[in-house]
Amino acid sequence: MHTKTIAELAAGLRAKEYTSVELTQHFLNRIKNLDSQYNSFVSITEEIALAQAKEADERLAKGDANPLCGIPIAHKDIFCTNGVRTACGSKMLDNFIPPYDATVVENLRAAGAVMLGKVNMDEFAMGSSNETSFYGPVKNPWDTDCVPGGSSGGSAAAVAGLLAPGATATDTGGSIRQPASHCGLTGIKPTYGRVSRWGMIAFASSLDQAGVLTRSAEDAAIMLSAMASYDDKDSTCINQPTEDYTATLGNSLDGLRIGVPKEYFGEGLRPEIAEHVRTALKWYEGQGATLVDIELPHTHLSVPAYYVIAPAECSANLSRFDGVRYGHRCDDPKDLNDLYKRTRAEGFGDEVKRRILVGTYALSAGYYDAYYRKAMKVRRLIKQDFDQAFEKVDVIMGPTTTAPAFKFGAKGNDPVAMYLEDIYTIATNLAGLPGLSIPCGLVDEKPVGLQVIGKAFDEGKLLNVAHQYQLATDFHQLTAPGIK
Repeated sequence: MHTKTIAELAAGLRAKEYTSVELTQHFLNRIKNLDSQYNSFVSITEEIALAQAKEADERLAKGDANPLCGIPIAHKDIFCTNGVRTACGSKMLDNFIPPYDATVVENLRAAGAVMLGKVNMDEFAMGSSNETSFYGPVKNPWDTDCVPGGSSGGSAAAVAGLLAPGATATDTGGSIRQPASHCGLTGIKPTYGRVSRWGMIAFASSLDQAGVLTRSAEDAAIMLSAMASYDDKDSTCINQPTEDYTATLGNSLDGLRIGVPKEYFGEGLRPEIAEHVRTALKWYEGQGATLVDIELPHTHLSVPAYYVIAPAECSANLSRFDGVRYGHRCDDPKDLNDLYKRTRAEGFGDEVKRRILVGTYALSAGYYDAYYRKAMKVRRLIKQDFDQAFEKVDVIMGPTTTAPAFKFGAKGNDPVAMYLEDIYTIATNLAGLPGLSIPCGLVDEKPVGLQVIGKAFDEGKLLNVAHQYQLATDFHQLTAPGIK
C-alpha cells in the first residue's frame, strides 16, 4: 500500500480493498520500523491517527466523503496541533502543547485526512538543509549521507521514504521546492495569502506560505484543494473562493507560453541539471507550448534582499519567546534581564541567533534606511520583473536548485554558501507568486527538480503543467535505492 499515490489509495478505499484503519496502521508500522534511518518524525500520534481513521471509515461507508478522506498524512512541526507538542524544531518550544489546531490542520481534518504525526524541520524554519533542528538532522532517503533540503526536510524525507503518502510543509524562501528537488518529490508553494497562516508559527510573516509535498502533482492538487480557504483569523489571507485543483488537470498544453529566464542558467548551475531542464522544456514544446526567452534582471539581488527582510521579520516575530508566557525558561533567573538573556541563549540554536542578530541590526536606528528600506525597494523591483515577464508568458520554468543534495556538513561552516542554495527559489517568495518543483532527472544518482512559477492564484495551471509532464515521464515514480 505504501507504494501507491494518494489518488490510488483513495480509489482503493472507495473500492473497499482496505479500510482507513488498516491503511493507517500500515504506515504507523513503517514509521516505527524504518524512521530511525531518516529521523523524519519528531512525534508519532498513533492513538489520534487510529481514532481519526475509524471516523474516516464511517464517513466512507456513508458514501459522502472528500477525496482525501481516510488518507494518512504527516504535518510539519510548524503547524499547531491541539494537544500535540508543536516544537518548530527548537528547544525553545520543546514543551509547548497548543490548545488549538492551525487552520491548515483544521481544514485537512475536516476533509477526513488522518494525522500520522509531526515531522522534523530546521529550527523555526531557518535553514536549507534540515541540519539546524534541535532534534537532529533529517537524512535524505536517496542517500542518508546527504541532506534532504530544508526547512521542510522532515516532510520530504517522510514522503520520499514512503512513510507517509503526503505531508504539509512551508516555504519562506524555497523550503518546499528545494527539498522536493533533493528528494524527488512534487512540492508546491501557493500564492501568498492563498492558504491561511493562522496557527503556523511565524518566521517571516510577509514571506511564509503553507503548501504540500507529495509524490505527484495530482496528489498535490488533492491536498491543496482541501487546505486552501479564506480565513478571517488571518489578516493576510485572500478572500477567494475555494478551488478544486483537480478539475483542471486534463487541460491541454497547446499554446502555453513558457518563459525561460537566462538568469537561471548561468554560473553555478551544474551542466547536467541544465541539460535535464532543457530536455523537459523540449518535451513541452512537443506538446504545443512555445518557449520565450525572458529576463529577470534583479534575480542576483534576491538573496541579499531576502537575507535582510527575512531576518528583520524573524527578529520581531521571535521576540515573543522570552520565557515569560510559554516555552523554555531558564532555571533560577536572578532578575528579569537575566531571565530574558539566559532563556533566549539556551532556547535558540546558532542559526536562529544569527538571523535574529542580523535582523535586529538591519532594523536598528541608523541602519533601517541603509538596509531594510533598501531591501524593500529591491523587492519591488523583483516583483516588477515578474509582472513584466508575465505580460509575455503564462508560466516560467527553470531549475529548482544549482546541484543535487549535498553531504552533511559540507556547507555548515559557510552560511553564505548555504544561503545561495535558494538562489532560484527566493525571488518567488519576495514576489508572492506560486511555484512548484517536480522531478526531471537524476544527477549523481540523486534527483533534481524542474521549477515552474506562475501568476498569482494560478496554482491550477501550475499543477496541470506538472501533471501533464508526469503522465509522460516516470521521474516522479522513482524511489530511493533500497526502499521496499
